[in-house]
Amino acid sequence: MSASPVRAWFVTIPLAVFAASLTVAVFVHQGEPFSQRVIGPPFLVGLFCVLLVLPTFAPLHINVRRTSVTASVTEMPYVLALFYLPPLGVLLIRVVAAVAVQYVRRAGWIKGTFNVASAAACTACAIAVMVAFAQPRDLSPRGWAVLGAAVLASMVINNLGLTAIAAVVQGTVDLRQLLNIFGPHAIATCVNITLGLVTLLALDKTLWSGLLLGCLAAGLILVYRVYTRFVNQHTILAEIHEITRATTASVTEGRLADVALGRLRSMVQAESATIWMPARGRFPEVLLTATLDYRGLLDSAPTPASVRRRAFETGEGVMIGEKLPSVEDTSDLRAELQSVGIKDVIVVPLRSGSAVIGTIEVAGRLGRMSHFDRDDLRVVETLAAHIGVAVENSRLVDRLRYDANYDTLTGLPNRRRLISGLSEVIGSRTPGEAVAVIQFDVISLRSVNESLGHKAGNEVLIEVANRLRALAPAAALVARVGGDEFAVVMRVEGVDSALTMADEIRAGLREPMEFDTMAVDIDTTVGLAVHPDHGDDPELLLQRADVATHAAKVTAGSQTYNAGLESRSVRRLGLAADLRRGLASNEIEVYFQPKVALADRRVVGVECLARWEHPVYGPVTPEDFVAVAEHTGQISQLTELVLRHGLRRAREWADEGRALGVAVNVSPRSLADTRWPDQLAALLHEYGVAPERLTLEIREEVLLGDQTRSLEALRRLRVLGVRLSIDDFGTGYSSLALLRRLPINEVKIDKLFVQGMATDAADLAIVRAVVDLSRRFDLAVVAEGVESELTLAKLEEIGCDLGQGFLFSRPLPDERLDAWLAARTEAQPAKGGEVRWLRAVP
Repeated sequence: MSASPVRAWFVTIPLAVFAASLTVAVFVHQGEPFSQRVIGPPFLVGLFCVLLVLPTFAPLHINVRRTSVTASVTEMPYVLALFYLPPLGVLLIRVVAAVAVQYVRRAGWIKGTFNVASAAACTACAIAVMVAFAQPRDLSPRGWAVLGAAVLASMVINNLGLTAIAAVVQGTVDLRQLLNIFGPHAIATCVNITLGLVTLLALDKTLWSGLLLGCLAAGLILVYRVYTRFVNQHTILAEIHEITRATTASVTEGRLADVALGRLRSMVQAESATIWMPARGRFPEVLLTATLDYRGLLDSAPTPASVRRRAFETGEGVMIGEKLPSVEDTSDLRAELQSVGIKDVIVVPLRSGSAVIGTIEVAGRLGRMSHFDRDDLRVVETLAAHIGVAVENSRLVDRLRYDANYDTLTGLPNRRRLISGLSEVIGSRTPGEAVAVIQFDVISLRSVNESLGHKAGNEVLIEVANRLRALAPAAALVARVGGDEFAVVMRVEGVDSALTMADEIRAGLREPMEFDTMAVDIDTTVGLAVHPDHGDDPELLLQRADVATHAAKVTAGSQTYNAGLESRSVRRLGLAADLRRGLASNEIEVYFQPKVALADRRVVGVECLARWEHPVYGPVTPEDFVAVAEHTGQISQLTELVLRHGLRRAREWADEGRALGVAVNVSPRSLADTRWPDQLAALLHEYGVAPERLTLEIREEVLLGDQTRSLEALRRLRVLGVRLSIDDFGTGYSSLALLRRLPINEVKIDKLFVQGMATDAADLAIVRAVVDLSRRFDLAVVAEGVESELTLAKLEEIGCDLGQGFLFSRPLPDERLDAWLAARTEAQPAKGGEVRWLRAVP
C-alpha cells in the first residue's frame, strides 16, 4: 500500500471530535458559566504559555515513511499548569500554544491540524481526569496520583494518535518499532511527572525555590545535550562499524550495493541512496538506488545526472541543503533539484586510491522540517571511503575469477571453464543425442610469430576466436584450450553430423585473414571425440580430442578419435616395466635448478627435478614417466628418491654453513596416503634437516578432488613445519575461493604467463594480479621461466619475491651444481649460515 498523508484526516477528525466531546462533558460537570474560572490570572497564563511552547523546540521526532510526526515533551510544565490553572484554561493554552508552534514551524495544513487536534484531545483527557478526581490545591499523595494519572492519560492519547497515524498513512504498524519508541517515552514521562511534582512542592513552600529549580533545569538541559551528542556519536560509530563489516563480508557474496546502500539510506534517514560508477574497462556502467518505498534496488536515481557528474569530474563533494556547506556556486544544480522535488542532497566521490571511480549520494532527508547537516556529510564521506575499498576488492575478486575461467587474449572460456561446461552439457543431453568435442589446432602459428612478430600471431588467434564464435552454432561452447588450440562443444545427432560440422567450420577458418594490407592464409587440423561413443568423462573426451588432433597433423585434415591413435599411451605402457628397473638401477637422476631472491639476487635454494635417460628411447620427458609412475603405483618410490637426494644435499650445505633450502614436487597419491607425513618426518630426522628447509610443491588440480582429505593432509604437513607451495598457479585450475583457506606459504606462477609478461599486457596483468592477491594473503611468490632481463625487471617492479629460470641457470646435475655455485655466486657470512649472492646475470 502506498503512503498518502491525506489519510491523516481519518485520525485528525476523530481526535477533534473526541476533544470537543470531553470539553462539553467538563462544562456540564462543572456547572459554571463560561466566564467564570476559565482562564486564570494573566501572569500565570503567559508564564505557562511560554513553558508549554519551549519544550516543543526539543521534540521527539517519529518518521512514518515520508511523514514526520512530532511529539513534544511538556510533562513538567503540564503538571504545574494543571495544578495552578483552571482545567479549561489549560485546554485553551495548549491549543493556542500548539497553533503557534505549527505556525512558527511552517508545518503543512494536514500535519499542523493533526498536531493541534492531538494536543486538544490529550489536554481534554487530562482535564477530564482532573475534574473527575482532583481536590482544590491538593498536595497530598492522592493529589499527586491524580496529577500523574492526568498526564499519563494525556500521553496514552498522544501515543494512540501516533499509532493510528502510522497505521493509516503507512498501511502497516511495526509493533516492535512502536514499543522501542513508546517504552522509553513512557519512562521519560514518569520521570518528568515526578520532577514536576517535586517542583510543585518546592514552589508551595517558597516561590524563591523557582530560581534554584531554574538553575537546576538549565544544568540538566546542558548535561542532556552533551549526553545526547555523545550517544549519537557512539551510535553513528557503531553503525559505521557494522556497515563496514557487512560491506566487507558482502564482497564475495555479490551483494555489495544492496547491503551498503540500504544501510547508508537507513543510517542518515534519507529517502534514497545511490551508487554510480561509469563504464571502466570490461566493467559496465553501474547505477543502483535504494529507496524507502522499494525493497530491492532500482537502476535509476531520483536526482539529475548533472549532480553526480559534477562530483565525479571535480573530485569534490556536492552538498546542497539549508545546513550544508557549499564550496562553489550550486544555484544551477539547486534549481534542477527543486524541479524534481528534492530539497537536499549529498554527493561524494567514490575513490580507489587517488582515482575517482564513481559517486555515492543520499537525497531527501526524511521529514519536511529535517535537513542534512555536517554530521551527515561526515558519515557519507566516511562510508564512501570504506565502500570504495570494498568496490575495488570486489572488482579484484571478480577479475581474478574471470581470469581463472577465461582466456585474457581472446575472451573465450579457458580449459577449466570448458571442462565444467562440457560436464553440464553431458548431464543435460536428451536420450539419443550426442555431444561432440571438436578441437582445432592452428597450423604454422610459429611461422607467423617468427616472420611477422608476436603481435601478428596474437591477432591471428583473436581472429580465429571471432570466426569460431560466428561459425559455431549459437548454443555451442567455444573455448581456447591451449596456445594455438581451440575447442567447440555442441550437441549433435552422431559422429557423422559432428564431422560434417567440423569440416564446415574448418572451411570458414581457411578464408584469408587481412593484417595491414597483407593476406595471411591460416589452416587448422581438426580432432573429434564424441560422447558417449568415446567416453563419458569430460577430461577424457578432451584428451581424446587432443589425441585425434595430433593424429590429424599427419594428414593435415580432420580426424575422429579411435583407440588405435593412443600410440603415446601404448609407449607409456611399455615404459612401466622399464621405470621399475630404472628406479632399482639408479637410472633416474636428480637435477637442481636454483631459486633466486629477486630483490638482492640471493640464492635461497634449489628445486629438485627428476630426469630419466632411457637406454633405448633416450631422454624421457618427466610428463611421461611421472604419469607412468602414478598409474603403476611407483610414484611413492620416485618421490622418495628425489626427497633423499634433496635432503642429502641440504644436509651437506648445512654442514658447510650454507643457508640453502630444497623444493620437491609431491603427487596426489602421496597426499592421499595418511602414512606419508610420518614417513616424511622420519626422512627429515634421518638426514637431520630442519623442516623449514624443505618446500613441498603441490599442483593445483590436487585441490579439485577430495578437498577434505587434501586440506587435512596439508594441515598435517604444515604442523610438521615444512613449507607448502602451489605449483603452476594460474594455468586454469586455480581455486580462488579455497586460496585463503589453504595452509600454504608460497605460490608459483606458471611459466606460460611469466614468459609472455614482457611483451603481452594481458600476461603482465595476470602476474600482477596474482602477486597482489598473494600479498593480501601473506604468501611468497615464485616466478617460473625467467629467461630475459626484461622479464626480470618487470617482476622486480611488481614486487615478485623469487624467480627461477634459464636466465639464472638451467637444471643442473649434482656434480655441476657446486661448480655453478662457485663460479656464479659469491659467499658472504650471515646469521644462520653462509649466504650466496649472484655475481652477475649475463
